[in-house]
Amino acid sequence: MATVKELIKKESNGSISFGNYDLPEKKKLADFEVAGDLYKVKTWNEMTKLERNGTFVYESIPGTAVNVFKETADEVTFFVEGTGQTQITLELESNKEYSVFVDDKDLGVSKTDVGGKITFDVDLQKGSMTVVKVVAA
Repeated sequence: MATVKELIKKESNGSISFGNYDLPEKKKLADFEVAGDLYKVKTWNEMTKLERNGTFVYESIPGTAVNVFKETADEVTFFVEGTGQTQITLELESNKEYSVFVDDKDLGVSKTDVGGKITFDVDLQKGSMTVVKVVAA
């Protein structure tokens, strides 16, 4: 697993992988269909962003590669690779508390804002996958 050369792809387990932080210029892919949903990805070394049906899902600054991204009603899990200090923003249910885990380290409980966004920082290393799990508290 690493950068996604296709920008976004469906995995055999129904999850998706997206993003390529090695790109020097912005690349986009829209209308990628998975289970009836349409995804749009925008990625390059400065940012990776994912939308589903026109709604924000994920953003990282700088760009990342996200593998096996899976979202349920109460949990989001994925592997992420990038370079250095990275800010990740997810859109979840608004005004709800979530526990954030990075490589099994508990970052504590955070409450989403009115728009449902939660933001946290991770320290990433090129060539090394970091496990992220966000669970409804």
